[in-house]
Amino acid sequence: MSSERTNITDTNDQLPETNSIISIEHVEKLFGRIVALEDVNLTVRENEILALIGDNGAGKSTLMNILCGVHKPTAGTINLRGESVEFESPEEARNRGIETVYQDLALMDDLDVATNIFMGNFPSRKFGPVNSINWDKTYSRAKNIIETHLKRDINPRAEVEFHSGGERQLVAIARALAFDPDIVILDEPTSALSVDATELVQDTVRNLQENGKTIIIVSHSLDEIFELADRVGVLYQGRIAEVADTDSVTKDELSSLMVTGQRS
Repeated sequence: MSSERTNITDTNDQLPETNSIISIEHVEKLFGRIVALEDVNLTVRENEILALIGDNGAGKSTLMNILCGVHKPTAGTINLRGESVEFESPEEARNRGIETVYQDLALMDDLDVATNIFMGNFPSRKFGPVNSINWDKTYSRAKNIIETHLKRDINPRAEVEFHSGGERQLVAIARALAFDPDIVILDEPTSALSVDATELVQDTVRNLQENGKTIIIVSHSLDEIFELADRVGVLYQGRIAEVADTDSVTKDELSSLMVTGQRS
């Protein structure tokens, strides 16, 4: 590993907190000779909104993909509620209560909202030896998720293509909630959205926290971070430069951390 990154303040080398849901300890990730992550230590607290920021190539996506089972770390450990875990796939992460909403959303425009929410996870009923989709339960559960967690009036029977950008983002979030996760990772949730759509999504994130979810947001938007996050972790050249409460750091200081690894 490179020894040239000693300018980073080691504020993240700490024991896991008693209220942590995830503890990342000395995690490294190599892609051939490329060091994507190096000695990353990070605690995610139960029921908080934690933002991860950094310049392009800083390691945000790699860390997110390790948490959701896309990549395995080259070294280090991840503890979930005090238990060491290692995910072989996104399905394993899902089974342990971690869901991810990616920036591309991966919605099917010509299908309705409820079908998008439960695709691959439909409620079923048995007719003799045959299982079939229980459409009544599919639509009622979709309606319940939308009303309980999103607190919006979105018709579960309407095709996705007729919804706004913000509503499409909510449908993708609802799809993650269909698996009843404890932790929801949001990848650039308001990227390219209008002001109204951004407010819609941000309100939904707050609702998720009120409903007991732990939220990790990967974002480039400092405005969004200060609007939503309790804490922010800054990645710089594959390492955690600093983790700070959002009310104890300024935008200028975060920008400096992203560019230099240090506060201005």
